[in-house]
Amino acid sequence: MKRKPDWLKIKIASGDHSKKVRDILKKYHLNTVCDEALCPNRGKCFESLTATFMILGKNCTRNCTFCNVTKGIPETVDNDEPANVALATKALGLKYVVITSVTRDDLPDYGSNQFAKVIREIRAICPDTKIEVLIPDFKGDKNALQNVMNENPEVISHNVETISSLYKTVRPMADYQQSLKVLSNIKENNQSIYSKSGLMVGLGETPDEILAVFEDLRKVDCDFLTIGQYLAPSKAHITVKEYITPEQFIWYKEKAYEAGFAYVASAPLVRSSYMAHEALNNIRRK
Repeated sequence: MKRKPDWLKIKIASGDHSKKVRDILKKYHLNTVCDEALCPNRGKCFESLTATFMILGKNCTRNCTFCNVTKGIPETVDNDEPANVALATKALGLKYVVITSVTRDDLPDYGSNQFAKVIREIRAICPDTKIEVLIPDFKGDKNALQNVMNENPEVISHNVETISSLYKTVRPMADYQQSLKVLSNIKENNQSIYSKSGLMVGLGETPDEILAVFEDLRKVDCDFLTIGQYLAPSKAHITVKEYITPEQFIWYKEKAYEAGFAYVASAPLVRSSYMAHEALNNIRRK
C-alpha cells in the first residue's frame, strides 16, 4: 500500500459537539455514511454538528470494490426512519441536510419511496432546511427516480465515481451510461432541481479520461461536481494507484468550470457530501 503524502494527513477532531452528534444518532437509531464509509472528514463534520444520514440499513446489495459499506443481506425497511431523520435534523439545527442510502436492488421501488418519505418528514418539521439526496441508480427505473423528484429536494446527487473503463473493477454491478442517464432524467423532468455528481481519482485514470467524464456530465446538464482522492479503506479494497497532487486538483477544478459546471469542489479530501451546502451559496451560473 502506497504511503500517504503529507497533504492527506488528517487531524482527528473530537469534542463535545462530536459527542452530541453521536448521542442524537444513537437516540434516533440512525446510520451515517460518515461512519460506514470511513469518511476522512467525519470528525470535522461531527464537530461542526453535521452528518450525512444513510437510510435503508447498513447492508448494501452491490459489491463496489472501493467502498467500505457492508455488503450483505439487506435489512428490513424501518418505517420509523423518515420521522427519526427529521427529528435528528431538527435536534442538530441543520439548515442543509444530505440524505443518502445503501443500494437496495432487492426492493421493488429500490428504496425510492423511503427517500420520498424522509424528504416529506423533514419538510414537515424543518420547513426552512434545504435538502440534498445522494441516490443510487435505482437500476435506471424512471418511476423510482420520479418518486424522489416529486418531493422537490433542492439537489439530487448521483455519483459516477470513476471513468467508464474502470467500472468492471471498481463498480462491477453498475453501469456508467446508466448513471449518466439518471442525471439526464433529473434535468429532463425538472430543471429547477440541481443535479450533482462526484468523482474519485487516483485509481489509474489519466487526466484526459477525467476531462472526458466532465464532458459526459455536462452533456446531461449536470450542475455540481465534486472531485476527491480515492483512499482505500483496507487492504481488501482496490488499491490506490496514485496520490494526485493538490495542484492537479486545482487544475481539474479550473477545467471543470471551463466545461460549464455551476459549482465545483476539487481537492484531495473532498467528498460528495462534505460541505455540500457550499454549492448553493457559490453558484456561478444557472
